[in-house]
Amino acid sequence: MSDKLGGYRALADQDHLDGRAVLMAMGGVRGLCEAVLPGLVFIVAYTILLATPLTAQAVPISLGASVLIALVFTVLRIAGRTPVSQAIGGLIGVGASAILAIVSNRPTDNFLIGLGIDALFGVVFLVSTLVRWPIIGLAVGYLMGDGTLWRTERAKYRILRLATLVWIGMFAARLAVQVPLFLANDLTGLAVAHLVMGVPLYVPVLLVTWLLVRPLYPRKDPAEEDSDG
Repeated sequence: MSDKLGGYRALADQDHLDGRAVLMAMGGVRGLCEAVLPGLVFIVAYTILLATPLTAQAVPISLGASVLIALVFTVLRIAGRTPVSQAIGGLIGVGASAILAIVSNRPTDNFLIGLGIDALFGVVFLVSTLVRWPIIGLAVGYLMGDGTLWRTERAKYRILRLATLVWIGMFAARLAVQVPLFLANDLTGLAVAHLVMGVPLYVPVLLVTWLLVRPLYPRKDPAEEDSDG
């Protein structure tokens, strides 16, 4: 859950958005590459191999290339002594998905874990809204030092519930597009949809969340903070 909402932490203290702030919210250039390249390599390798004598081996080779990219990023982080949790999480996800697809002999199963995660998050976010403890409210309350006080302010609660609904919409959109492709065993279509509805969809959702929440927690002027002290 923290990985899904982690990008907001990088935007929480920003009064104005720019390209650099958005990029940092995605984990920087390296974080963006870690999120996009394994899937992109799979699609490109699979498409190229279909036009070669290696057509029969297109899926395992493409999956192997995807796992290799994730492994390289993990090694680079370890070598650079930078936080490895995101890279290791990505490597585990890519590796487990590839193993599942190979074992089941159904290439589209490479995306089954991702679909399951989106479904799980969608249900959790929806339930949190129904029980009046929207996930975005809990996350933002923690990040902004507000705790659960936002629940006592009607306007603030409504905005945080709306922000949670935006995230539910993202998970629902992914499932609505990708599940039919999965059931139709459309590997190419599913791979493209998974890539397009990954980071490219996550970024606007993150920005909408920031636009909704930022006015609720305006930053104090340093002079005001000194006078309060």
